[in-house]
Amino acid sequence: MLTPTRLLRQSWSSTLRLPKSSFPARPSPSTLPTYLHRCTTELYAWQQTARSSPGHESFILHDGPPYANGPLHIGHALNKITKDIVNRFEVSRGKKVEYIPGWDCHGLPIEIKALQASKQDRGSADAVAIRKSARQLAACTVEEQMQGFKEWGVMGGWERAYRTMDKEFEVRQLGVFRDMWEKGLVYRMFKPVYWSPSSGSALAEAELEYDEGHESLAAWVRFPVVVESGLREGGLKGVEGLEGMGELGVVVWTTTPWTLPANKAVAVHKDMEYCVVQESGKEDRPVIIAASRVEQYKAAIDREVKVVLSGLRGSDLAEKLHYLNPFQEQNGLQPLLHADFVSDSSGTGLVHMAPGHGMDDYQVCLSRGIPAFAPVDDAGALTKEAFPAHPELLEGKLVQESGVSKHGKRENSANVAIVEYLFKKGMLQAVQTYKHKYPIDWRTKQPVIVRATEQWFADIDGIKESAMKAIEGVRFLPDGGRSRLESFVQGRSQWCISRQRAWGVPIPTLYRVDSGKLEATMDAEIIENIINVIKEHGTDSWWTDPPDDPKWVPKHLTGTYVRGKDTMDVWFDSGTSWTLLPQRKDQPVADVYLEGTDQHRGWFQSSLLTHVATQTSSPDQIKAPYKTLITHGFTLDSDGRKMSKSLGNVISPSQIMSGELLPPLKRKKQKGAQQNASKEAFDAMGSDALRLWVASSDYTRDVTIGQPVLQSVNQALHKYRVTFKWILGILSLPSCPPLFTSFNDLRAEFSRDPPITQMTDKLALHRLAQVSADVHTHYTKYEFFKGVNAMNKYIANDLSAFYFETLKDRIYTGDKHDAQLLQKMLGVIAYELLQMLSPIVPLLVEEVWAFMPEALRDGSIHPARTTWTPLTVHIPDGQMLDQYQEYVNTLSGAIKAAQERLRTEKKMGSGLECDVMIAIPEDGKDLYLPIFFQDCQGGDLAGMFVVSGVEVREWEDFEGEWAARRREMEMERERENGKGVWWAEEEFRIGSGDGEAQGGRIGRALVTNPSGHKCPRCWRYQAREPETLCGRCEDVVKEEGL
Repeated sequence: MLTPTRLLRQSWSSTLRLPKSSFPARPSPSTLPTYLHRCTTELYAWQQTARSSPGHESFILHDGPPYANGPLHIGHALNKITKDIVNRFEVSRGKKVEYIPGWDCHGLPIEIKALQASKQDRGSADAVAIRKSARQLAACTVEEQMQGFKEWGVMGGWERAYRTMDKEFEVRQLGVFRDMWEKGLVYRMFKPVYWSPSSGSALAEAELEYDEGHESLAAWVRFPVVVESGLREGGLKGVEGLEGMGELGVVVWTTTPWTLPANKAVAVHKDMEYCVVQESGKEDRPVIIAASRVEQYKAAIDREVKVVLSGLRGSDLAEKLHYLNPFQEQNGLQPLLHADFVSDSSGTGLVHMAPGHGMDDYQVCLSRGIPAFAPVDDAGALTKEAFPAHPELLEGKLVQESGVSKHGKRENSANVAIVEYLFKKGMLQAVQTYKHKYPIDWRTKQPVIVRATEQWFADIDGIKESAMKAIEGVRFLPDGGRSRLESFVQGRSQWCISRQRAWGVPIPTLYRVDSGKLEATMDAEIIENIINVIKEHGTDSWWTDPPDDPKWVPKHLTGTYVRGKDTMDVWFDSGTSWTLLPQRKDQPVADVYLEGTDQHRGWFQSSLLTHVATQTSSPDQIKAPYKTLITHGFTLDSDGRKMSKSLGNVISPSQIMSGELLPPLKRKKQKGAQQNASKEAFDAMGSDALRLWVASSDYTRDVTIGQPVLQSVNQALHKYRVTFKWILGILSLPSCPPLFTSFNDLRAEFSRDPPITQMTDKLALHRLAQVSADVHTHYTKYEFFKGVNAMNKYIANDLSAFYFETLKDRIYTGDKHDAQLLQKMLGVIAYELLQMLSPIVPLLVEEVWAFMPEALRDGSIHPARTTWTPLTVHIPDGQMLDQYQEYVNTLSGAIKAAQERLRTEKKMGSGLECDVMIAIPEDGKDLYLPIFFQDCQGGDLAGMFVVSGVEVREWEDFEGEWAARRREMEMERERENGKGVWWAEEEFRIGSGDGEAQGGRIGRALVTNPSGHKCPRCWRYQAREPETLCGRCEDVVKEEGL
């Protein structure tokens, strides 16, 4: 018989329904702006209008403002895209989404950059110039960042975006301040606060970070004491030389020697045991330390120590010993006091107290009427008050020194100067370099100090109970966020809300200057008047108006007043942003707040406190401003390191969009074309690559990013595109147009009564419904990475590797009726996938929709605009389909294993080049397996496993039949010299019984050479004669007149 010519083969190919689609392999830059506009601006405006009726449920994700102080980085992408995915999913649930983006425009980072840009320093620049430069910088940065967010496909009310430097925002913020003042929650006090010398301003706890390896100069200092007569005759009886000053001493240990000039007392614990010790070589100068710290003290001073008196209690010493501070001798003797915070975990069990430089010290001394004293200026240098008798020794010395001189001595160091003076006075017992955790300014990364200054505070104790109660009604994701926020609120008694900066919202206070001193004056009328002036003239006028401008002073005041220079903490700025949102009865103003985990101490907390502080309800009815609080982690490189310029591991979002972090694409060689070897091309997948990376990440933890992660993201995107390209081709067959014109009607039809009979289709539809429900559930919990993972597995395993393979023969070569039925199946699958992907990769969804046949687009609701509920289908015996799918997976695995062995032996190539015999386990009749085979129609199994034929036998029949067939095949192989006769067997296990196999029953799959001949049209080996069509192809060609 003649071998078919190429022309003959082509004649049959013209009868096939081969899909063709112009859908590109990668997004085209030329169409990007169109698709971007449709899926952002148009979609947001549509849902705002279409769902504006009162019956539509609203959803508000309130945007925590990023700082307007630099270019966008990968952390911005994680934050803004996660928010956008949440919003898009809520739109798909039929809700009207309100998302107003915002920017935090005040604060030190912007002020510093503005000064750098204008080549000024903070000391010489005036407030007006600083503010002008900072405003320009912030406004420019906002525009740049906004453009970047839009390019990422983030939708929102961009035209209504808020900036904390806008007058309307500042007026609302001042209104919150006024409300808190009127409730007695704002006060001014001279007390210790965190002070940043590098910033020249007070800081709140939320503005601190911690250096785990900070090194301090620690000192053991001996204060000679005066002993009261009662103690000399009592607990210290027997210790010689107690009558005067100088023999007996107490030793304190401090890591901040620079605070010693501000020392006001020494603290002991009344219940702690103390002892008197003598040091080798200094027997005439005994000292008191905690009994439990003798060995540590001995090691520190590196001398022998002898206990000469024990059994003293702290209560024996408190109030009965006094000493002189060598730097403040003019103030006279100072006491030893009891303090609850004293412990013997470090130091000597006696604590140096400087109430101007420590909150615990301040509280103890305040109760005793001892005033705070802090002889340190704004720059962190000691003043002349630090040592009035010899100001030249300490004045101007820096308490947080930096740099080392060529002689190894710290330059201009207050610590060194103080330690040297104490050494000369014989009061220094020992020094050491001590490594410990220490607070630093989170912006400048420089150490901070605790320093008493006049500041404005918000009283947290006054609202703490209500705030803790409000937290109870909040849902946290992850759950650990609850305890984190609670601990920050619970551990806080006050909030320092004033800052010594020019770029911010002014504290609305006036200072009387005709009374001989600067006297702060604030009342409700003053605040209200200032708000009204700002409404008319703007905040800048606070600085630009003459100091004596009368419009700032309300009429009820007498005297001369000037305006203050302090501005509000930026956390107070952003913390009042909830005032933008409309009040909602009996529920929080926002459904979701979503920010980084560091915001538990920042924006989450400041929003909660300002919101609770201004409510008038009873504590049980007060609510947080948010229903749900979601936190994400930080971005790390593939080695788990934080990104920094010094490490060279910073990744820009634009690099992910352009694909330049991945290996360059291999160019296809073109005949006659000159190759441009210098210009590399990359796998640029656009903003969808950035979005899919975000959606694939478990954002509740720190998120890693590197080439392996990005390769998997691009591979998934390509899988999406290949999947849709094939489906689009099937739905666009000119010889077989779909019988439906609406995806929505089609989905409803399949939900009621799916028009399918083949088992393969039933399994595929059942699996689609399962994945739809799983993905919807994951999205509802905001666990998008789980939804994306389920979707990726479904597309790769259920569709690409299984179902689509079974469809190709039926669509390409089968009868038209079956092909049009499968178009319906693929239509349901495609529309469901588009709805699942719509929150994640909206540009891809928009692009796919644009390539859909026009009739289907016109007759259907856009997948991003329809209300998506999980697909539900009614299939008889649906409860058995899960078991059936397990059978299919098991049998397919066995068949493929046997086929691979035969391919290795070069016996076969395509799966159609074989027949399969399946033997049912003899003890498996109680399983669903026989029913499964009965439910599969004649050709179902061959198509299901993509082979040319399948026979099913019970075990007892199989053994005899296979033995006979095997003898025949061996004889035929001998006649044919081994050509064309081959087989391979593979066992499989079904069920979970205790039969012959552990954990299941044994069956067998036999793969053999096909019994029929290859059909030149469909390539199945089902033709009766060589080079003739199989029966099915003959019928199709005849019926369709091909």
